[in-house]
Amino acid sequence: MTLIIKGSGLTIEDIVRVARNKQKVELHPEAVDRINACRTMLEKKIKAHEIMYGVNTGIGEFSEVVLSDEQIEDFQKYLVYNHAAGIGEPMPIDWVRGAMLGRINVLAHGNSGCRLEIAQTLVEMLNKGVTPSVCTKGSVGACGDLAPMSQIALLMLGEGKAYYKDELLEGKEALDRAGIPVPGLKARDGLATINGSNVLTAMSALFLYDTNKWVNQAEIAAAMSLEALKANMRPYTPKLHEIRGFAGAIRTAKAINKLIEGGDLKEGKVKCKVQDAYSMRSTPQVIGAAHDALAYARSQVEIELNGVGDNPVFFPQENMQLSGANFQGSPVSLPMDMAGAAVTMVSVMSERRMNRLNNPALSVGLPAFLTKGAGMFSGLMLSQYTADMQIVEQRILSMPASIQSIPAAADQEDFVSMGMNTALKNFQILDNAYGILGIEIMAAAQALDFREYKFGKGVTKAKEIVRKYVDFLDIDRPLYDDHNKMKELVISCEILNEVEKVVGSLE
Repeated sequence: MTLIIKGSGLTIEDIVRVARNKQKVELHPEAVDRINACRTMLEKKIKAHEIMYGVNTGIGEFSEVVLSDEQIEDFQKYLVYNHAAGIGEPMPIDWVRGAMLGRINVLAHGNSGCRLEIAQTLVEMLNKGVTPSVCTKGSVGACGDLAPMSQIALLMLGEGKAYYKDELLEGKEALDRAGIPVPGLKARDGLATINGSNVLTAMSALFLYDTNKWVNQAEIAAAMSLEALKANMRPYTPKLHEIRGFAGAIRTAKAINKLIEGGDLKEGKVKCKVQDAYSMRSTPQVIGAAHDALAYARSQVEIELNGVGDNPVFFPQENMQLSGANFQGSPVSLPMDMAGAAVTMVSVMSERRMNRLNNPALSVGLPAFLTKGAGMFSGLMLSQYTADMQIVEQRILSMPASIQSIPAAADQEDFVSMGMNTALKNFQILDNAYGILGIEIMAAAQALDFREYKFGKGVTKAKEIVRKYVDFLDIDRPLYDDHNKMKELVISCEILNEVEKVVGSLE
């Protein structure tokens, strides 16, 4: 089914379907009318020599420089040239496709002033699989993601580079092979293509989609460890969390109860302590807080996906243009800093449970380091080291980028969001989180194999999937292969998908 772009209603799932699954897109007829109406107004203002930022003036510190009629069109080309100033390896294709979709949705409002051909070219590039090659680094997340978006805009000139059918080509050749005409850049077109936080927002959308699945798997890992550690499950009674009122904690308590349903621990057949350590009894409060943080971040990202992130902004019905700062990435950067910290927080708790599984003073009768041959064998001792190293990296990366502004453009742009730094480091945090959670799940499966009581249906299924990829550690072996297999297993969401077939959705 084709996604109809109308400037509203775009979701994180829409970004995933278009960016990763190549869903086709189409502009709504009303969006076409709005774009054309705004362009008509803009052209009248140009003819009337009305001063408009970035149309007939320079930008940044040069905003007071008024351009001649002869300079207006060429200015858009040089604007894109100047701002295509990124550095580093090419971004993943799904990030770029997501940014293109987000930009089309901005243009669909009919407040940006560009020609219809610009929006339609972006639509055709998505539909025919032409993806600009864009450097990963360079954006400060204010005046939009100017550097990466400018590499996308180069295609409007038939320049730059782009991927087409898995081949990196010169931009003009990629467009020609796909049968897409080069639209060129006329007055306002260049700035309208680049002036929004579309890259960091698309990256954030993809991160939130992936992270939600990771957090659901964190609940599965917790349930496995809780069963192995003979946890007191009374702290997971829904009533306890409902009386406090946090939606995330209520959700997590319900999910973990689903996972242990049908097991001896849930049915009170396993002797447990009166009160467990925090890493065991406060899981709903901690993972729940992450759910709540991610939900807030999602709300902000989807506002940005459906808003007009541009400068200036045109209002055809009022025959008015306003210059402001709707490109500023802070409304996304700040909650996304929190989202990355939430992943680190849940990872820290995961490692603490894994420590309890390893430590004979804390593991309620499990063998030291989950090995039958302590002394000769070290079991999963070093798995904890690997998890710890990754957590330290997460902690370093969890410093907020949104407070790291460095002024630019001769202090005309004296506060920037650094939202691209937020987006980039969040993917690094999540990459480590996959490995950390994989290690806890592996350790929990090892621990469960030492227990002789019945486990919950969800926990039993999770352990079954683990054993498809990683054998019980009977005698020591190199563990790097197991760690990498577990990381890939968490990324694949196979455990989550199979467990949900047994217990229902954990949402």
